[in-house]
Amino acid sequence: MGTSVQVTPLCGVYNENPLSYLVSIDGFNFLIDCGWNDHFDPSLLQPLSRVASTVDAVLLSHPDTLHLGALPYAAKHLGLAAPVFSTEPVYRLGLLTMYDQYLSRKQVSEFDLFTLDDIDSAFQNVTRLTNAQHHHLTGKGEGIVISPHVAGHLLGGTVWKITKDGEDVIYAVDFNHRKEKHLNGINQSSFVRPAVLITDAYNALNNQPYRRQKDREFTETIKKTLRSQGNVLLPVDTAGRVLELLQILESCWNEESLPFPIYFLTYVASSTIDYVKSFLEWMSDAMAKSFETTRDNAFILKRVKLLVNKSELDNAPEGPKVVLASMASLEAGFSHDIFVEWATDAKNLVLFTERAQFGTLARMLQADPPPKAVKVTMSKRIPLVGEELIAYEEEQNRIKKEEALKASLIKEEELKASHGADVSMSDPLVIDTSNAKSLPDAVAPRGGGCRDILIDGFTPPSTSVAPMFPFYENNSEWDDFGEVINPDDYVIKDEDMNQGAMLVGGDMDGKIDEASASLILDSRPSKVVSSELTVPVKCSLIYMDFEGRSDARSVKSILSHMAPLKLVLVHGTAEATEHLKQHCLKHVCPHVYAPQLEETIDVTSDLCAYKVQLSEKLMSNIIFKKLGENEIAWFDSDVGKTEDEMLTLLPCSTPAPPHKPILVGDLKMADFKQFLADNGVQVEFAGGALRCGEYVTIRKVGDASHKGGGAGSQQIVIEGPACEDYYKIREYLYSHFYLL
Repeated sequence: MGTSVQVTPLCGVYNENPLSYLVSIDGFNFLIDCGWNDHFDPSLLQPLSRVASTVDAVLLSHPDTLHLGALPYAAKHLGLAAPVFSTEPVYRLGLLTMYDQYLSRKQVSEFDLFTLDDIDSAFQNVTRLTNAQHHHLTGKGEGIVISPHVAGHLLGGTVWKITKDGEDVIYAVDFNHRKEKHLNGINQSSFVRPAVLITDAYNALNNQPYRRQKDREFTETIKKTLRSQGNVLLPVDTAGRVLELLQILESCWNEESLPFPIYFLTYVASSTIDYVKSFLEWMSDAMAKSFETTRDNAFILKRVKLLVNKSELDNAPEGPKVVLASMASLEAGFSHDIFVEWATDAKNLVLFTERAQFGTLARMLQADPPPKAVKVTMSKRIPLVGEELIAYEEEQNRIKKEEALKASLIKEEELKASHGADVSMSDPLVIDTSNAKSLPDAVAPRGGGCRDILIDGFTPPSTSVAPMFPFYENNSEWDDFGEVINPDDYVIKDEDMNQGAMLVGGDMDGKIDEASASLILDSRPSKVVSSELTVPVKCSLIYMDFEGRSDARSVKSILSHMAPLKLVLVHGTAEATEHLKQHCLKHVCPHVYAPQLEETIDVTSDLCAYKVQLSEKLMSNIIFKKLGENEIAWFDSDVGKTEDEMLTLLPCSTPAPPHKPILVGDLKMADFKQFLADNGVQVEFAGGALRCGEYVTIRKVGDASHKGGGAGSQQIVIEGPACEDYYKIREYLYSHFYLL
């Protein structure tokens, strides 16, 4: 049998709930994603609570609440103590997302599910991996290799590849094949013929227009509102898709020199952009190349002003403006308050760029037709004054006294235990605390009888004549210039620096957002005051899809290209899941699964895998050739066994029969065109073929959609007369392959 694989959904199947899945590979339990929604409903995490203690490793795919929002709560309350793996952007931006979530809720409620310390503690367990890095697990996970690959949805977003005994398990949700302003798309060639593919059906029923058309409609809609003297509110996430929206607006404003101000308002806005500036290597090729040539960082925003406090927006000059504010669900955060203020003006626009989470205010407003009025709760945290403040201080003093009394009793018990059998009652320096009765100084007889002396915390040895204290001799080394200094004593460890950065708000330069700092450090007694309002919705409400996910047509094509042996569908409405399941059964593979919540399905591969050892005699005669990231060779051998009964490959005892030569490799026509041009060959694309020089043509024939599905599905044909150019170009073509 092949590698044993079981998949158990803990949340996010047949609906749009957060994503969380238990994937067991040969008994090693991966928790892939640990999401929550903006309601922060603990009942959603009940399936996770039943298995959290059995998790061996956690893999995070994206830095938003739906993929990692439950991590602090699970680590504190559910017993999730496994190591966590993610990319650097997912770690940094996920941390800021959770900070923003906590601070937004703490201002409008007595939020106690987790604290900033809980967030820091949970993220301290994260091991950060680079793109396509192969990380070999140890211990229980010996033999398993994990590697993150670009997903194209959010900055640092990951498609996880888990490899065991040559078989791949791919977790690819919320991926995007399209290149965007700040992100590259998914690299499909990295995921061909996996044993198991776990993917989502979220967009299985939705198709999208071309990106340029969509960007143009987006900016034209905003400009139309601004020129009509209206304001534009974009409810956005903290550090995810908002980055693409900022780039679109920044580019448009620069090209047209528009006078309208743009504001990005979250509790961690400046920290978010500071981090993003340092993540250029995770962004699109165009941004990386621009920085290499001109040193122009695309996230040095000249047209966007970063705000961390709503009072800054209230004090901004009058006039039409664009505000990108968190949260996208309108359940909390600055976007909620701004919506309540702007909804009553028909000139204003609320522009949604993603489908809102189910049951949220934003989802209600995205209904067709939208509601004419909505009920909202307005909450505000205010300082305690007067009698409330006095009562609060009295209660705090009472609690402090109780804690002090409890601490003193514990200390007294510890003293009894430490002195018990070792204390001699004749020792004049120690009293028997169990029998002695404390007398007030005013009542104690002066000079009447002897009283022992209590030296708290110090019991002298029986051989000493007086109390003694330890003396430590300085044994440091000295040379001709003075004391020898060890540099290691003054080095600050990376984890200490990271912890210190998190404690002050997570900013890279040790600075903190003003609003975040004031909220974290503000210890004044306060309370939350709430009121119910009915808000008439007179403003315009528009939804445009800027979620950054592949649409239905693209998803189906990509799945056909990957050609998995077994396919597991998660995260999507029941209708979308069933639609994609039926399509994949007909056109992708015969083994398609769509499990229910907490249903464990066995997707163990039907292939048989064997571990064999190459003998030293055979290895010494093999010549490897590097091909991309791998080294390959062809050899013939006999199968034998070692003394430990392990299979081994030995040199052939008889001459091996000749085999048909094969070319190994993959040719991309665009790359080969550039290669020929660099070597002085005039080359151009014509009619889907590559025209080389005057006489030679190269074309691919066969069905490219089944790449990897079997040998000979695609061929490269070179046509032309037997001339000097023909042989030269054929030699160039052969150089891109390895002949076995």
